[in-house]
Amino acid sequence: MRDVALVTGSSRGIGAAVAEALALEGWDLCINYIERQDLAEALKAKLKSRGCRVMSCQADVADAGAVAAMFRRIEAELGPVTLLVNNAGIAKQMQFQDIAPESWRRMFDVNLGGCYNCVQEALPHMLHEHAGCIINMSSIWGTHGASCEAAYSSTKHAIVGLTKSLAAELAPTGIRVNCVAPGVIDTDMVQVLGQETLEQLATEIPLGRLGRPEEIAQAVLYLARAAYTTGQVLTVDGGFMP
Repeated sequence: MRDVALVTGSSRGIGAAVAEALALEGWDLCINYIERQDLAEALKAKLKSRGCRVMSCQADVADAGAVAAMFRRIEAELGPVTLLVNNAGIAKQMQFQDIAPESWRRMFDVNLGGCYNCVQEALPHMLHEHAGCIINMSSIWGTHGASCEAAYSSTKHAIVGLTKSLAAELAPTGIRVNCVAPGVIDTDMVQVLGQETLEQLATEIPLGRLGRPEEIAQAVLYLARAAYTTGQVLTVDGGFMP
């Protein structure tokens, strides 16, 4: 049976880097996106030109029905998912008193609810096979918190708790669950902070620069292969957090 990876939110940024790294290392791959079909199709074409077996699928991970349909498509075209990377997420900076109820709910529905929906769909096959790997994407703001990031930090902290709880629950079945907590990574998501803020952040990072998406991909590759590692949070932040 072939190894099949699903990387949610993988048309750009960290997700695209993770998807590319996995495909080039031999995983059959599904690129998931919600809006940027153009980027997803470009990545698919790039990887197919390298001989990779890859598909793309539009689905809002907050929508359980859409996630179920996506998994059925993956199974039909590639086979059952053996590696799930829950990367899809949204962020918005604002003071807590300015967070509208719908914004709060949407962030939890995507960032945490998306993990729930995808794990629910991936588990039946993994449990049947007594094997599988789940990697969730948290953040240093999920492990330490951040000003004006209360909603985002809350979702990412919850993902850490989900990871550790699922790891303990599923370990007897041979399924591993781990988490990556990226620092300040040079993607579209952090560009909204502005160049001045990013330059200031770089001076506060011991390695003296922002991280690259490819460096998060390397962490995911490690956890995908690390057969004796489960329930861990791997922080990749250039030494930013003590």
